[in-house]
Amino acid sequence: MIKIRSLALAGAMMLAATSFADAKEEIIFGISAATGSLQQQTAAEFVKRANAKLGDKAEVKLFDSSQIGKDKELMQKLKIGTVHLALPSSIMSSVADKFALFDMPFLVADRAHLARIEEKVFWSEIAPTAEEKGYKVLAVWENGVRHITNNVRPVTTPEDLNGLKIRTPKSTWRVKMFEAWGANPTPMAFSEVFTGLQTGVIDGQENPYTNIASAKLNEVQKYLSKTGHVYTPSYPTMGKAMYDKMDPAIVSVLESVARELEIWARDRGEAADTELKDKLVAGGMSYNEANRAAFVAASQPIYDAFAAEVKGGQALIDAAIALAPGS
Repeated sequence: MIKIRSLALAGAMMLAATSFADAKEEIIFGISAATGSLQQQTAAEFVKRANAKLGDKAEVKLFDSSQIGKDKELMQKLKIGTVHLALPSSIMSSVADKFALFDMPFLVADRAHLARIEEKVFWSEIAPTAEEKGYKVLAVWENGVRHITNNVRPVTTPEDLNGLKIRTPKSTWRVKMFEAWGANPTPMAFSEVFTGLQTGVIDGQENPYTNIASAKLNEVQKYLSKTGHVYTPSYPTMGKAMYDKMDPAIVSVLESVARELEIWARDRGEAADTELKDKLVAGGMSYNEANRAAFVAASQPIYDAFAAEVKGGQALIDAAIALAPGS
């Protein structure tokens, strides 16, 4: 009887061991972006392509719309390993200050310029600073070109922002930018913006068309002002400790798929810009184009502060500007 029980127990243990060995590794990908936004679409495309290549090795599971945490929480979870992938954007300038290069107003001329900055500046000068803080950036995706919405008046010049409570991401440099333009910047998680606008806690906000549309902010905002003040990348990112200990074959797939989606995201973002603007106007928003020259003239203090406060800041600015069209 004892022998039979021992054999049965051994068999059960072997079966459990086999099942464990055959189980796919689960890779949790948490993002704050809303369903339907370009960031969410890119993340979903990443999951589809990565899982096709990973086969039985692993499975990436996507949780969007801050289901498992807002950006700050997701960055913490990357560190401790309870989330394997996240998609930070503006918050990266609070992680490592050189990422604030992309908070310099009107620095990025177009998506082709961004691609050159990535190739010549980002990977050698900026990405390593994230590793120093415990993060590994896999690629540079798109969040988009940012514009201002509000419920008080059209924004044509910086003077039109005087006194307006404008939600910004939790980015020190975005706050400085709107302070320089005369607004009252109010950092807030994106998941709280709709309610903040609806209740009047804030007057307005700034985001790419894709985020404005996916969050249905046209339902709680009157004015859409095309400023194009910042082009914001987003960064599929892992915790460095998790990156180092994960199966290299799995990491290789994650990195290669992340990089191949860079152009896909930019092309999709560019193609959708006009369509989304028209959709927002059809949804009830009043549209105007801001005076770019007036905003550029009011932005010099931001560049001066970046050059003074960020080590190597002026060199980063000069390198990025040198890569602009016609330079």
